[in-house]
Amino acid sequence: MLVADICIALVVVAIFGLNFVAIKIALVAFPPLFLTGLRFLLAAFPGVLILKPPRTSVRIVVAFGLCLGVVKFGLLFLGMALGMPAGLSSLVLQTQVFFTIGLAFLVFGERPSRLQLLSALIAGCGVGVIAVWQGQHALLGPFLLVIGAALFWGVANVVVKAAGRIDMLALMVWGSLVAAPPLLALSLVVEGPDAITSAVQKADAWSWSAVLFIAYPTTMLAFALWNRLLSRYPAVTVTPFALLIPIIGLSSSRWLLDEPFEIADAAGAALIFFGIALNVLVAWLRQRRAGDTRPASIITTALRDHPAP
Repeated sequence: MLVADICIALVVVAIFGLNFVAIKIALVAFPPLFLTGLRFLLAAFPGVLILKPPRTSVRIVVAFGLCLGVVKFGLLFLGMALGMPAGLSSLVLQTQVFFTIGLAFLVFGERPSRLQLLSALIAGCGVGVIAVWQGQHALLGPFLLVIGAALFWGVANVVVKAAGRIDMLALMVWGSLVAAPPLLALSLVVEGPDAITSAVQKADAWSWSAVLFIAYPTTMLAFALWNRLLSRYPAVTVTPFALLIPIIGLSSSRWLLDEPFEIADAAGAALIFFGIALNVLVAWLRQRRAGDTRPASIITTALRDHPAP
């Protein structure tokens, strides 16, 4: 890769990693469902006025918007609002890779290799360590919400696989338009208009800046730059950069939010990261052997088209 493109890749993963810190900051001011709906409303506009709808069926766009926007991000924001640390969320969410592998086997018959099963087992042990630890600190519920978010990220990846090769930025923008109305409606019913009005009136510039960061640099700029890199280089060259996202998420949340990171969290995180890294290595070897010319596997789709939230 050119030095300039390596710098672009590092900027992209930095944005995705810092996104979790921005979410945590915004959740101080805004109710989680309202914040999720606001994020997608802003992400949809002015994008839908600029980008044409992706060349796929309406059902794909709707399914993508509901799975990724309403369920996945709804669960993620709710889990973080209830106490799940930002840094840990950035790592646990990456277990979507293994949910994607399992769903791909069920839906498309794509059989994972023994090494991929081993990587899933290693990461699963890490999830178990963190679950036991968080359960002792009354944070098992928020942790399970983030795991649920990872599961529905995997479902969204399956939807993308079914859509074929399409403009991912356009899908993200038009999927945001699908996600915003039900999320805002849920917020009105569950969180109430009084809570929403109070949050909007009391939110300071720092909180609104976090919302704008979540909506625009993360959704529009980072995805556009990521897709640019994928158009210029093989997926096996670009995909490994995604491994830096949880590292940035963990370090930035520790530095900017002063989030504690206990030994048990560190041990579980290390197992999850090792499992993800092993899976990326397997995908890299597979694509390398195939000359990166065959149709994308669902296994590489998980980290290629969707490197982060």
